[in-house]
Amino acid sequence: MMRLQGKRAVVLGAAGKDNMGQVIGHRLIAEGASVLVAGRKKEFLEQFVAAHPGKAFMATCDITSKADNDALAKSAVEQMGGVDIAINASGWGLLKPFLETTAEELQQIGDLQFKGPFLFFQSMIEAMGNGGSLIQISSATATIMLNDHAAYMGTKAGTDHVIRCIANEFGDRGIKANSISPGLTETPMTAANGKTPGLWEAFVPSYPLGRVGTSDDIAAAAVWLSSDECFMTGQNLQVNGGLTLRRNPWKHEIQASVMAAMQAAQ
Repeated sequence: MMRLQGKRAVVLGAAGKDNMGQVIGHRLIAEGASVLVAGRKKEFLEQFVAAHPGKAFMATCDITSKADNDALAKSAVEQMGGVDIAINASGWGLLKPFLETTAEELQQIGDLQFKGPFLFFQSMIEAMGNGGSLIQISSATATIMLNDHAAYMGTKAGTDHVIRCIANEFGDRGIKANSISPGLTETPMTAANGKTPGLWEAFVPSYPLGRVGTSDDIAAAAVWLSSDECFMTGQNLQVNGGLTLRRNPWKHEIQASVMAAMQAAQ
């Protein structure tokens, strides 16, 4: 439909081959936007740009660095002429029991999933004129429970509240700010987990729509939030097949599903 014709987007967290950030970037381009993809690994950013001559641009960026975020915003202005859409798809899936999570890990995930997005959105807002869309890729676990995920859940939930503050403060400039919360999603990062017999089967009953999500599901939501037809701000869009109507499986349920699958395969 080309709903984003002429818009200029920055997608941070797109430095992994076919990861969620890259899938979002591909979809934004298909809808007419110019897209600057960013992250720490140059190789996959270059491959993305090569696939979209004249429509894709790149910059390396460490989200935890104020200087890097400011340089990213400057690069977007220089390469595309400005910023209309800014999406943070970076993150770290720390999965560790509460009492075993170290101070160093807390610092790392806090920098990556709270301080970093705060700095990123500061820089993007400064590069925007009047009007625009900011999107934080959050998680269903910022709302519902999952074992051994406290640091991840806490930082994602904290950034969701920052998004609400941004929406309130900058709405008079026409800037929208929203979160998207996937559940378990088929991505390169989760591919190894998907190979564990019975693991994903333990999650499927938690989804009223009968399947786990895909990056394409999230990209479709990002297109709508980025479009002029979206009259929403300060919200957390639960794009997870209804998972938050139920719950994630508990650890013992996952273990039982994996054990049953392994026994059945013998």
